[in-house]
Amino acid sequence: MATTLRQRTSHHATTHIPAADIPAPDFLAGASLKGPAVQDAHPSGKEKHGRLTQWLRGLGLTLYFTICISAVHLTQLIGAPLYWVNRDLYEAYMAMSKQSFGLLITTMTHWWGPTTIRISGDASVADQIRMTPDGLVEFAFPERMIMIANHQIYTDWLYLWWVGYANAPRMHGYLYIILKESLKYIPIIGPGMMLYGFIFMSRKMAVDQPRMAHRLGKLKTQHVASTGDKFYNPMWLLLFPEGTNASQNGRDKSAKWAEKLGVKDTEHMLLPRSSGIYFCLAELKGTVDYIYDCTVAYEGIPRGKFGEDCFSLSGTYFSGQPPKSVNFYWRRFRVADIPLDTQEAFDVWLRERWYEKDALMEQYTSTGRFPASPADAVTKGHQGFLETEVRTRHRFEVLQIFTVLAAVGLSLNVVYKMWTRLSGLLS
Repeated sequence: MATTLRQRTSHHATTHIPAADIPAPDFLAGASLKGPAVQDAHPSGKEKHGRLTQWLRGLGLTLYFTICISAVHLTQLIGAPLYWVNRDLYEAYMAMSKQSFGLLITTMTHWWGPTTIRISGDASVADQIRMTPDGLVEFAFPERMIMIANHQIYTDWLYLWWVGYANAPRMHGYLYIILKESLKYIPIIGPGMMLYGFIFMSRKMAVDQPRMAHRLGKLKTQHVASTGDKFYNPMWLLLFPEGTNASQNGRDKSAKWAEKLGVKDTEHMLLPRSSGIYFCLAELKGTVDYIYDCTVAYEGIPRGKFGEDCFSLSGTYFSGQPPKSVNFYWRRFRVADIPLDTQEAFDVWLRERWYEKDALMEQYTSTGRFPASPADAVTKGHQGFLETEVRTRHRFEVLQIFTVLAAVGLSLNVVYKMWTRLSGLLS
């Protein structure tokens, strides 16, 4: 499978693209609490917990998530006034609170939905994924990049956020996602995502074009260090070019889209829409060197079925039926080698990458494995694959979520005691 790119002389041209063509993935698609459609032969086996245990697990998860997400959002609100004091300090503070959310979901998955993460990639990332002495995996991806992936189910973003945590340097505080506008109205979570600088799409051209340009403009703002050196803030911009998760409805629409364009359709994923990522590349030109592509597959999904048919929230977190493994195959593409002269040329390039990803998915569906990493890669001795789990490096690291609240609480307690003592002296 060819993954090399032909060298082309290209320049970046910022163009206005109809916002209605920019896909905004629905991260909650398929997130029903109902059981999976396929019950008689679940990929993860039989339910591992009885009804009472499921209820207790659900109660524990609900309490954990409610307490932690409330702490994260309160932390955001405490630092929000920094926006009017110092923008750089505000961005750094929000990145810290975003790290807390990354810890929240990583710990949640480790405790309630543990799964194996199996990783391989082509030669372009061979020296950037390595095993650590404690049995975990460490990535060495750059501080600024665009990350693209096929969209299998609603948990894709969760596992990819964990990649940011497992990176060196850690990047789980600098992840940015494009979302449907309706998600910002979810209590606590919606306002929290707004403070994180996530990009919300209304699918109205007059609204979305300036909104996209404004948010991306902030991500390419150049800063000056105290030494006089210029730099850009870290940024991982996560995009799902398919626009929605794979489903039968999406599959049917993809087939109609392929017929309309007169191109070959894919079998295991949806044809990508190029407008959104092309717009992002045009806006971020000169500030991002690479696109990192991740092909994601979940173990046990039968041919012709979709992730939402097998894995539900209740099954993953309550019944003890998470995916046995989540499989990543990574590739890297240099932006300078990508045809960006016109959107039409880029559309062809992106579609070819999706045909390659579809072939990767065919291999996975047929064999249960993506291609192994090159034999001379750092994965040598692990049969071309690295296996790990989603968890934090330190057992109680999740307690960092409460650091700011604890500091504020202690400060208020000291102020209260001093005021009480002073009032006693004056009375």
